[in-house]
Amino acid sequence: MWICLNNAFLSIVANPADAATLLVRARRAGDIDAVFGAGVEVVTLPGRDYQFRAFLPRDVVATAVGEALKAIDYPNFKNSVDDDALHGAYAKVWTVMAGLQEIPPYGTAPRKGFRAP
Repeated sequence: MWICLNNAFLSIVANPADAATLLVRARRAGDIDAVFGAGVEVVTLPGRDYQFRAFLPRDVVATAVGEALKAIDYPNFKNSVDDDALHGAYAKVWTVMAGLQEIPPYGTAPRKGFRAP
């Protein structure tokens, strides 16, 4: 699962070695800390698809994600992202995902030749 927060981007997947924990991955230093606190042990693995990783109990991950949901106070997600690099990445994701929509954002007619996946 990808989690796009206004201060961090995370990939959260099952830990094949321990069903009670999840593997929280990040591409940028500090993103895991931003969500789970500075006390979390983050492993750095250069050369991996996600360089930064933490193994956390499922309930800790669920609580942190739930708290982030409860704290939403913005009407536009992208505009709530202060970090320029993260904002730029999210803007690109928005554009790619908009391509899945039959009628383009702000459009009124279906895309010519659109085929739903």
